[in-house]
Amino acid sequence: MDHPELLPHLFRTEYHKLVAVLARRFGFAQLETAEDLVSETFFTAAQTWGPNGLPPNPVAWLYRVAQNKATTHLQRARAHQAFSAVQAPNSASQPEVELSAQNIQDSQLAMMFAICHPALAPAAQMGLSLRVLCGFGIEEIAGAFLTNKETIQKRLFRAKAALRKVGTAIELPGPAQLEQGLEAVLGTIYLLFNEGYYSAHRNQLIRKELCFEAIRLATLLVENTLTARPEVYALLALMCFHASRLEARLDPHGDIIFYEQQDSSRWNEEWVRKGGYFLQRAAAGNSLSKYHLEAGLAFWSTTQADTPAKWASMLQLHDLLRQVDASPLAALSRTYVLAKVAGKQAAIAAAEQLSLTSHPLYWALLGELYRGLDDGRAAEHLRQAYQLAKSAPDKRAIQRKLIEVKKG
Repeated sequence: MDHPELLPHLFRTEYHKLVAVLARRFGFAQLETAEDLVSETFFTAAQTWGPNGLPPNPVAWLYRVAQNKATTHLQRARAHQAFSAVQAPNSASQPEVELSAQNIQDSQLAMMFAICHPALAPAAQMGLSLRVLCGFGIEEIAGAFLTNKETIQKRLFRAKAALRKVGTAIELPGPAQLEQGLEAVLGTIYLLFNEGYYSAHRNQLIRKELCFEAIRLATLLVENTLTARPEVYALLALMCFHASRLEARLDPHGDIIFYEQQDSSRWNEEWVRKGGYFLQRAAAGNSLSKYHLEAGLAFWSTTQADTPAKWASMLQLHDLLRQVDASPLAALSRTYVLAKVAGKQAAIAAAEQLSLTSHPLYWALLGELYRGLDDGRAAEHLRQAYQLAKSAPDKRAIQRKLIEVKKG
């Protein structure tokens, strides 16, 4: 990889690791200092690598420079007696910054739990995760939330201030705090993946980098014995199964391809196998989370057979999911499966009971269910879905459905 391409790539892969280690070493109160030192490291690389060429080991070079900058910072702070109020308890005995593989992994996990503190709203947790855990730029995060840089900068500033106020520590939680902390972490990763897999507020419906970052974060969890829980494996399986169909969900123009029209030959079998492996690992123990149930549904979605057994199994999973997740989207998904098992009339009755009149997917589903039974009503519902849809690709997909209904 050439220098112009390598440095941005390394920023994405190494920035968050270095920030996590330095912030854990300094304490959360100096998170911005950690970010500044790592940014300076990459700026130094940009200045040095151009005239002098790439070093033999660019990653090791970055780590060494970051370590030197951090050590200098510690020495200066100690000399000016400005570090004692925020230094870690063991700073005097360990002046150096450790950048071993184990410490990098532990620091990222500790940062993950710190960011997903219950004092923060989910949007703030996601924003900090994208910035600190994934190395996303402010403009990229603003794009993810459909807002501007100033709004994101203020949101991140307030989130960091809130965490400093509650005195959050960058450390792995003890056994007593692990359950609650892990639930928040998994919820943030789940939201992050969904934002990448499908966003109703963006013209770019699928953003693979968000999906793969969510998978990477979940992988960190299963690589640690403390957090390698069945529900973590279940979430990872769910994301792998969905990732297997990423390439088949959009056409060359960036428009969504509905499930039944997808070319299954474009499904990635490697991701399916990974999902199957993680789903098996998730079966350990007696817990049954919503991630287990959704992973089961995602597994069936990767099977090409259109058989009664497939849809009956999916309906059973949906019925169990209703007991732990009463979200509107989950209810709509169940209605689609119900149509496969009990017919369109039963599904229409179930869908109309939901009365999700402000949701475009509600009207789009009704339009699909009425198709062939009452094409006039099908078109009416699809037009309502078109009016409510927020993204251009969604509108184009609904428009295609309208044309198909008119053709009969």
